[in-house]
Formats: sequence, structure tokens, C-alpha cells
Amino acid sequence: MPTTALLLLPDFALILLGVALRRFMPLGDHFWMGLERLVYFVLFPALLVNAVLKTRLDLAAAGPLLITAFLCMVTGMALGWAGLRFFRLKPLVFASIFQCGYRFNSYIALAAAGLLFGNPGIAAMGLVVGAAVPVANLVSVWMLARHGEAGVLREVARNPLIWATASGFLLNLAGFVPPQPLQMFLSRLADASIALGLLAVGAALRLKGQSGVRGASFLLLAIKLLALPLAATFIGPWLGLSGLYLHVAVLFAALPTASSAYILAMRMGGDGQSVAWLISASTLGSMVTMPLWVAWLLG
Repeated sequence: MPTTALLLLPDFALILLGVALRRFMPLGDHFWMGLERLVYFVLFPALLVNAVLKTRLDLAAAGPLLITAFLCMVTGMALGWAGLRFFRLKPLVFASIFQCGYRFNSYIALAAAGLLFGNPGIAAMGLVVGAAVPVANLVSVWMLARHGEAGVLREVARNPLIWATASGFLLNLAGFVPPQPLQMFLSRLADASIALGLLAVGAALRLKGQSGVRGASFLLLAIKLLALPLAATFIGPWLGLSGLYLHVAVLFAALPTASSAYILAMRMGGDGQSVAWLISASTLGSMVTMPLWVAWLLG
């Protein structure tokens, strides 16, 4: 494996450290729940705003980048829908695990983009995440709608990653240059976000699932970790992507499933145990597949 692929090892080491801390250090569930909320509502939004403000955005290439990301998600939805129909799953189980074929872990997305490509990578990935999060949430909730609650649009509208990306983008276009104290404040929060976010990802991993959906689960893993990044390598160049934006598109497509898929499945009465297994398996599997895709991109 080329040396460039080894760049992801620090991020995956932090995830594994999170697993070890959750298992061997008695910090309690409340600590990890509080840490995840801190990262999600404060630290990662600061990371996004800070990166977008510091980066000169190529708006001409942003359109094809977003289209590539959306088409990759649609590919995951189509392949998941077609493949899962052969397993004769219960409707609620189908709806619960279906989302694991196209949803993505925003923490790993921003951490990996920053590690590989610096602030320009975070800014580009931030645009993708900010645009893709509401689409992924709406589709996932729609699949679970018969068992869900009201207020779906409100939940999407209150997503802090969307607002942080939009705010940074608008301030960037307006030419806003934050004063030095504000720059330092955002930088300090951004620095803390990566390590704490990845520790929270590791602490949330669960490898106990339901044996009745293992076949369907392995299909979704193949779709998420192999088929989608492969699709990005064809769709991106077809739309004219190259350089950083093509790299970000493939990296986005190669991400493991979002941990929020478990929260949604549980809140809407779904099969949370199987979703938790899929999230954990895709995160651990991505430790093998993502370096391979990075090696192909940069090697």
C-alpha cells in the first residue's frame, strides 16, 4: 500500500482508542452522550465555518461536485432497494437497514478530508456534507415514516452542520475576514473537534447484531464501501471533476455509514440493533477500504 494511504492511520487509531476508552475506562454513558452532543452542536460547526472562511471556493466546480455526491447516494439507494428485496425482510427491518447503504459519517468525512487535503479539503467536504445531510435524512425518514413522528422538516432545518456550512459559505462570498481573536477562537474549537469526534465514533461502535439480516447487511457493506466509491470514480470525471474535488467526491462515497442512522431507527421504532451492527461493521471495514481508495487517488 502506498505511503499516502497511511495518512488515514491516525484517524483510525483515534477511533480504536475510543473503543478502548469506552470498554476499559468507566466514564459512563452520560459522558459519551455529552461528548457527542458537544462535538455535533459546537465543535464541528466551528470546524466547518473556520475551514470555509479560510478557503477560496471554486463555485464552477462546486456544482459538479455536489451532483457527483448526489448521484453516488442515489446509486446506493437504488442498489440497496434492489438487493434487499431478495432477502424478504420485514418492512420495518427493510426500512431500518436500507439507510445504511447511502448515509455517511460526517465526523470521519471532515477528519479525513482535513488530514489529507487541509482546509481546502474540509471546505469542499463541508459543502458536500451540508447539501447531502438533509437529502439523506429526508429519504431515511420517509422510509420509516409509517412508524415515525411529526416534525421531520424541523429536525432537518435545525441540523447544525447545514447551518454552519451555509453561514461559512455566505460569509466567504461576502468577503468577511474575521478579526484575529475570532480566528484563534474558531481555530481552537476546530482543533478539538477532530480528535473528540473520532473518539466519539469509536465509543459508539457495537458489533452485536441480529443473525437474520447478516446476508442483507453484507450486501449493504459491499454497496457502501466498494460500489459507491467505484461509481464516484466514473461519475466525477464524466462531469468534469478533477484534482481536489474529484478526490473529495471519491472520499465522500467511500465513507462508512452514519452513526445517526441508529438514532433515527430507534426513535422511529425500527431495528436499531441491526443498524448498530451495520454502522460498526462499515466503520471497521472502512479502515481497510478507505486507505485503498486513498492510495488509488494519491498513489
